[in-house]
Amino acid sequence: MSYVIQRQDRFYVVAYDGLDPLTGKERRRWHPAGRDRAEADAMAHRLDAEREVPPPKAGGPITVGEFLTDTWLPRKRRQVRATTAYRYAWFVDRYIIPTVGDVPLRRLRLDHLETFYADLAATGGRQGTGLAPKTVREVHMIIRAALDLAVRREVVGQNVAARAHLRPTRAGNAVARTWTDAELARFLDAARPHRLYPALHLAAHTGMRRGEIVGLKWCDLDIAQRRLAISRTLQCVGGQPVEFGVKTRTSRRSVELDPGTVTLLSRWRRRLHRDGMPAGIDDWMFCNTAGRYLNPQSISQLFDRIVTGAGLPRVRFHDLRHTHASLLIASGEGVKVVSERLGHAHPAFTMHTYQHLLPGMSAAAADPYLSV
Repeated sequence: MSYVIQRQDRFYVVAYDGLDPLTGKERRRWHPAGRDRAEADAMAHRLDAEREVPPPKAGGPITVGEFLTDTWLPRKRRQVRATTAYRYAWFVDRYIIPTVGDVPLRRLRLDHLETFYADLAATGGRQGTGLAPKTVREVHMIIRAALDLAVRREVVGQNVAARAHLRPTRAGNAVARTWTDAELARFLDAARPHRLYPALHLAAHTGMRRGEIVGLKWCDLDIAQRRLAISRTLQCVGGQPVEFGVKTRTSRRSVELDPGTVTLLSRWRRRLHRDGMPAGIDDWMFCNTAGRYLNPQSISQLFDRIVTGAGLPRVRFHDLRHTHASLLIASGEGVKVVSERLGHAHPAFTMHTYQHLLPGMSAAAADPYLSV
């Protein structure tokens, strides 16, 4: 039986985890559940529903697919967010089971995996053009974690995935892609006629994450103080909206708004009232044409269409966040201010990500030697 405990402003779900094989005493596992009581209760209910996970079948060949779907995935659903668990299940169903799912777990060999990874890199993906190295690595990490569990449960003697050779990811992928001030202005001009322009404008002027944008409610906006409170994120799991707390502790923050953005949001709310859409204090700030929640993927698709139509350099929706940060830093704004605005855990992370944009650093370092 799982139960919820509150410690200061955070909730934890305490779940039964079997008997200790040495002492015979019950073991309890603590699962962090954020600051939302409803989310903690939902996690406790999910843990109770999945507590009776069937153990691996004794005797007979357990296949890779059976172990993943019957043992590893139910265990992970108790440990990670629903969006992460959904992504794991999607990788298992789409990539792993069709290829190596029927291989008996004890007969899985290194050459099975390396051939599988090579095929994914060469012909995987919707268009058969191959998956990115990062995606192949994610598939590998799922298999490796599942085999680690199989080793601990003595289903197999060794984790063959630990010796697999993977194509290295390209170092250039780690660099944030950004637009210039002029390119951002072109994008906003092209986006202005669209219904959801206020959401795109807000993303460009605050650096908020996509889930944070669609998770906003009108109660989060303080017009008098020109401030927006970010306390939740909305994700789409299996076609249904799921509300979570923000990504990290420091992601819960207040963002100052410029007067133009406040005016734009006020006009947007009046438009919702005029169109008969829900715009009460507890309603979503941005909704679809039916007045329901806004699917995060739909705003990314709109963003991509606008970028293509405007002939701008291809970037992701998340790169609006990088663009906002880079323009602030390039204009001389302090790293700590930018870090707090973005909700980064530490200013050092902000500096590491955008250090190539910090104005004058190289020149200042060279100054003492210029006169020598």
